Amino acid sequence: MSTVTRTQPDRHLLFVTVLLCGAGLVMVTSASVAFAYTKHESAFYYSLRQAVWMAIGFTAMFVLSRFDYHKLRPLAPAAAAGALLLMILVLVPHLGVTVNGARRWFDAGPFGTFEPSELGKLAFALFIAHWIDRRGDRINDFQRGFLPYVAMLGGVLVLPMLQKDLGTSVVMVGIFVSAYWAGGGRMRHVVLMLAGLLLAFIALTIIEPYRFARLTSWVNPLADPLGTGFQSTQSIYGLASGGFFGVGIGHSVEKYGWLPEAHTDFIFAIIGEETGLIGTTLVMLGFLFFTWRGYRTSMRAPDTFGVTLAASITTWIAFQALLNMATVTNTLPVTGVPLPFFSYGGTALASTLAAVGVLLSIARKGTTRTNTHSRKGKDAPFDSWRRNRWAPVPSARRSTRASR
Repeated sequence: MSTVTRTQPDRHLLFVTVLLCGAGLVMVTSASVAFAYTKHESAFYYSLRQAVWMAIGFTAMFVLSRFDYHKLRPLAPAAAAGALLLMILVLVPHLGVTVNGARRWFDAGPFGTFEPSELGKLAFALFIAHWIDRRGDRINDFQRGFLPYVAMLGGVLVLPMLQKDLGTSVVMVGIFVSAYWAGGGRMRHVVLMLAGLLLAFIALTIIEPYRFARLTSWVNPLADPLGTGFQSTQSIYGLASGGFFGVGIGHSVEKYGWLPEAHTDFIFAIIGEETGLIGTTLVMLGFLFFTWRGYRTSMRAPDTFGVTLAASITTWIAFQALLNMATVTNTLPVTGVPLPFFSYGGTALASTLAAVGVLLSIARKGTTRTNTHSRKGKDAPFDSWRRNRWAPVPSARRSTRASR
């Protein structure tokens, strides 16, 4: 059995990313024309800004894909501290911009708005991968590994909750939990973490009136179709009217003032209306393919830092896409998360593409097995994911951790 280090990035991952971004730009253009013309007297106001941010994101993706991801480790603490500082500053009056009662943006002038929490997702993914790798086998210890990790997660979640951004909080949980699991954390600790977070989110939902209203309207949006259930009802109407093949690109009715946030959080409903079940299925298959390639990159990464970082980035994008589509279809209550690569939002798009660049860099350094006749050799990259997480056994991956 022999091991070979890859020298090329994952072209399949790159292809599906470009494909999703191209489809996203088309849909942003279609979904925003009416709102853009009404508000800014330019039908392409939002699509042009999305194109600029996409160019910035692709530049970052290209640079990071050619950059050895190990060299990002020294920057991880500073990046996380900078993201935390920006997330605090956005709460300061006259610095942050308030939209629909939430304060989570800075005014970026001609570029629209800048959302620090989107940069925070990548910064925190880098930092926790760095932290878990440095912690080593102590990650399995309750007092020296689990409790400090939960404390870090709790500290990070305070800021998006103060910004009234439940969606980002839920995505952050996905990033942290997946990183802990991929880094060798015990299953019972993961279960305990999820149980505690679930109770906390339930409590925060009950005590906050607008979140409780979202929960009740989710149960039966048709009970108040012109009030709290309006957005969910219109989203369902849009998906239903698309049928199998859709009404055609550009021919949506819901985007003409009927569906709020048609070009941002609820763009999936416009996709369903204009391209039908065929279009929405292709989008979901695209994200499934992206998820497969991302986790494949994680399982073939040469060290704990790469395994953890790739897993957290993949979970971030896949979990956020799942949350968005579940919200639009009323499978889950409204959480306010954008659909990656599709929803209008420059910071989110550029940050996501930069994260894909890191993922491509990890794929470039990943290992492949040339002896396909050996079953053991074929399965070797999956060993660290298959081990018994309930037993106090150190991770096999840690024995191969790169020296620093």
